[in-house]
Amino acid sequence: MRIPLSWLAEFVDVPAGTSIDDVHAALVSVGLEEEGSHRFDIDGPVVVGEVLEFGEEPQSNGKTIRWCSVRVAPPGTSAADGGADVRGIVCGAHNFFVGDKVVVTLPGAVLPGDFAIAARKTYGHISDGMIASARELGLGDEHDGILRLATLGLDPEVGTDALGLLGLTDAAVEVNVTPDRGYAFSIRGIAREYAHATGAKFRDPALALPTIEPAEGVHVSIDDQAPIRGKVGATVFVTRVVRGVDPTVPTPAWMVSRLKLAGIRSISVVVDITNYVMLELGQPLHGYDLDLLQGGIVVRRAAAGETLKTLDGQVRKLDPEDLLITDDSGAIGLAGVMGGLKTEISDDTTNVLIEAANFDPVSIARTARRHKLPSEASKRFERGVDPQVAVAAAARAVQLLEELAGGTADGSGSGLHQHDSLAPIFLPDQYISRLVGVDYTDDEITSSLIEIGATIEYASDGLLVSPPSWRPDLTHKSTLAEEVARIVGYSRIPSVLPTAPPGRGFTREQQLRRLAAETLAASGSTEVLAYPFLSASSNATFGSPDETVAPAVRLANPLDAEVPLLRTTLLPGLIDVARRNLSRGLTDLAVFEIGAVFLPAEGTDYGVVDVPLGATLPSSEILDALNSSIPPQPWHLGLLFLGDAIEKQPGQPAVPFGVADALDAVRLLATALDVPVSVRQGSHKALHPGRTAEVVVPVGVGADVVSVGYVGELLPALAADLDLPRVVAVAELDLSALIDLAARSVQATPLAGYPAATQDVSLVVAEAVAAGDVLDALTAGAGELLESIRLVDDYRGAGIAEGSKSLTFALRFRADDRTLTAAEASEARIAGAAEAGRRFGATIRE
Repeated sequence: MRIPLSWLAEFVDVPAGTSIDDVHAALVSVGLEEEGSHRFDIDGPVVVGEVLEFGEEPQSNGKTIRWCSVRVAPPGTSAADGGADVRGIVCGAHNFFVGDKVVVTLPGAVLPGDFAIAARKTYGHISDGMIASARELGLGDEHDGILRLATLGLDPEVGTDALGLLGLTDAAVEVNVTPDRGYAFSIRGIAREYAHATGAKFRDPALALPTIEPAEGVHVSIDDQAPIRGKVGATVFVTRVVRGVDPTVPTPAWMVSRLKLAGIRSISVVVDITNYVMLELGQPLHGYDLDLLQGGIVVRRAAAGETLKTLDGQVRKLDPEDLLITDDSGAIGLAGVMGGLKTEISDDTTNVLIEAANFDPVSIARTARRHKLPSEASKRFERGVDPQVAVAAAARAVQLLEELAGGTADGSGSGLHQHDSLAPIFLPDQYISRLVGVDYTDDEITSSLIEIGATIEYASDGLLVSPPSWRPDLTHKSTLAEEVARIVGYSRIPSVLPTAPPGRGFTREQQLRRLAAETLAASGSTEVLAYPFLSASSNATFGSPDETVAPAVRLANPLDAEVPLLRTTLLPGLIDVARRNLSRGLTDLAVFEIGAVFLPAEGTDYGVVDVPLGATLPSSEILDALNSSIPPQPWHLGLLFLGDAIEKQPGQPAVPFGVADALDAVRLLATALDVPVSVRQGSHKALHPGRTAEVVVPVGVGADVVSVGYVGELLPALAADLDLPRVVAVAELDLSALIDLAARSVQATPLAGYPAATQDVSLVVAEAVAAGDVLDALTAGAGELLESIRLVDDYRGAGIAEGSKSLTFALRFRADDRTLTAAEASEARIAGAAEAGRRFGATIRE
């Protein structure tokens, strides 16, 4: 929220000389986070000038310029820059006339973008200054012609300081408004917060407006047949009619500058007034062309298949949850989000209907996200708008339309108000002091609550506090404690470092998860965090290794309707990260993520548990029910590699990433966790069929193994569809399962005291036989003397029969009590080869 300082000073006493930093410090002290500051960034002499005469001068480039004589100071006086009162100025615009008052930037002025003005020769003349456009002054986007002050309704004296005249000396502070404090999305709310912080006198602008009797003449009804969470979509709907409006009247300069500083572009006087009142009071408004309305107004949910063309020109397919403003012709607005094009205010509008309503925050938030249509109105409604300010906001809009647009209020409208008051909160004695850790006096507590607008009733053992209408976030005694803490001052809260009880710290699982992350980061990979949401197509592609579709948890209120599922796999998130980085020129990536996945069992209804609110902890039965209502959420670890592992350099060709790098990362991780993993041929519908391995861990004494993940390369066609390189290596492991299988304690291995004997063996087997199975057979046959074994070559070609392959393994033998002879090592190697021959028909390649 941006707050122009001059606007803030209208509603709270801001001492002369108060800087932007002072205002920021005050607002930060009551819990509003500083975001930045905004100025028009103009300096130097900028004055009002009068065009005395000009001549048209065609140029050789086809352009025609005007050589102008402009008075910039009263006759016989010096101008603001100390020079003559009449200047010769070259101007390329043609939208002004002799006698027009314009804005002249004299030499020495600096405009936005660090554009310095100086007397300079151009088109054969010395141009002693510049006649400015609205865009050059930072007031708007209009750049087709210079700014004529008459179009703003201004006729100042020549030589007047134009910066002060146009409000260009003002500045704005910007603060971050948290979702629970929607009232601070207004000058009214920020002024109240500034008063809390400084003790300055606050003047509520809503109370300064004249009281208007409930209006009649515009029929409004609310017909919400499908309320969300049982709450009717609209509870307040106030309208007022203003006739004889001239929408072509220029918006006053002071309003344009304030809107600009607040981050809103000036559009037209009627629209600007609705935006101005929204910023001032926090109540979004909407203006309709009254003559385009057909019949009365009905607030209802959308019908199936219904559409609406909104003010941005887009035809939107509506959802039955969408709340609409309708008349006899159909939908004319997306309630609380954006109006419809059908009743748009135009230059032909003469009669205006102003709407000030209050809508259900959840309903508006869902609609804005569903249509990807955030607006200044929806930003306020979804955080909660004061239901009592609608009448005042409508009155303020009427007042401004009469003052600035020549309109006349005829007293007609509507005054529907069905909003319930906020429920009172019981605040026990000493509760706040015990919770915050500060010994607050009774007077500090009551005065703080009264200061924020609450009303108090005294009880025998506490207070009954009724929150003000603009604070729907005050729902519990703990929220009242927070208010007292910030109003009295956070500085009163002591900083006490708690003493950790002995034996506390990370759990074993937390330690090993951290070890896994540190191991991969130390090996050169980068940890990333992706959104835990998934589209149905991504779940179908990656959620299950076979052709089935993994069951997934569907969110009732997703942030994005295109990704409504909780993730069942980490790979789509890593792929999104890779695509984003590739689009920004980062072509070599080694990334990993550790995070929870959500794996509901097929056909299981996890249900909803009703947890009673109270001061005591839930019972063990309720906790068990809560746990059983949550689908399994194991921790997974995902890896992705693409591009080059080693970049090209003199004397060294580039070495690309591949599935071997993913396998190495998995083995490195297994070593760090002390889990004896092995790989075997695997399959996954999203991975290359010949380059996919299943990662398994042996369990028990026999040959049983448990699968803990897979490693492979994305299908080239899938990689192409995702705009990724042809080779993308990935891996995903069930980290929770790996941690469960990890050794509880590490056993130190004694250093070998005798030399090793190394031998190689090449075995010819059928192409269909997996190398890992042959390795297992060699290991089993070679016996206890075999210390290590690894595959070093896979050859298919000349000298090998068609349909066969030659697998070469490097074997290392060692005994604990003696030096092995070559004969002993050879005997063990031959025994291993014999076992491979027995299992797979392997023969030794000579």
